[in-house]
Amino acid sequence: MKLTEKLEQLKALFGEMERALIAYSGGVDSTLVAKIAYDVLGDRAMAVTAVSPSLLPEELEDAKIQAATIGISHQIVQTYEMENPNYTANPVNRCYFCKSELHDTLKPLAIQFGYPYVVDGVNADDLHDYRPGIQAAKERGARSPLAEVGVSKLEVRQLSQHLGLPWWDKPAQPCLSSRFPYGEEITVAKLQRVGRAEIYLRKLGWDNLRVRSEGDTARIELAPEKIKDFVLAIDLPILVSAFQEFGFIYVTLDLEGYRSGKLNQVLNKEILGAKI
Repeated sequence: MKLTEKLEQLKALFGEMERALIAYSGGVDSTLVAKIAYDVLGDRAMAVTAVSPSLLPEELEDAKIQAATIGISHQIVQTYEMENPNYTANPVNRCYFCKSELHDTLKPLAIQFGYPYVVDGVNADDLHDYRPGIQAAKERGARSPLAEVGVSKLEVRQLSQHLGLPWWDKPAQPCLSSRFPYGEEITVAKLQRVGRAEIYLRKLGWDNLRVRSEGDTARIELAPEKIKDFVLAIDLPILVSAFQEFGFIYVTLDLEGYRSGKLNQVLNKEILGAKI
């Protein structure tokens, strides 16, 4: 199916909804959904961003700017997944508890303001990855227009560019809890030091990166083609000192480079192959 046909299907889908509340993180996927929803529904669409310690402050600011650029009504709500020990214990299905908290917050809000649908930015490719959060959203009646129409991750960016969205090539930025190996307890302090470390590197001009945290060790992941430039350009003692000020003791560089979902490689095939 052509990209323009998928766009028309998305528009028709929102037209049938009449009113929709968008679970809006500010990422490329949910921002595309917010843009199309607003183009079709106008003030009958509302974007809602959930704020918690696992969201980088700069990501919240991006979400606000992007929503204002689109013109869609934008609300901020607080979520409290960090108060749930099932979440902070960081099991392999951690995302289930995060999305449960999110949609248990959004659904009453949608009912309060008269929105019959809560929609998210899950795309067709997400359905083939290990995403336990998708199950939590489905259980609470959320819809995923991009997945319903069969829009892939690549097509999300192509559609965003087609619609003139300046952030169409924005790097993916999942929640900060994804920086920790399964089984390591997540705390606010740990989230904050990871967040500060990633912001520090981005301010130095590096993007599409992760700072993985394991115990007192920070492991920097960059695009493989950027690793050599990074080592040559960065004053390593200053970098180490900065990371130690953030709370890490050891600082390492992952020689394989950044790869989305890398921490999932420890999961066995039965879990990865499970339907969600």
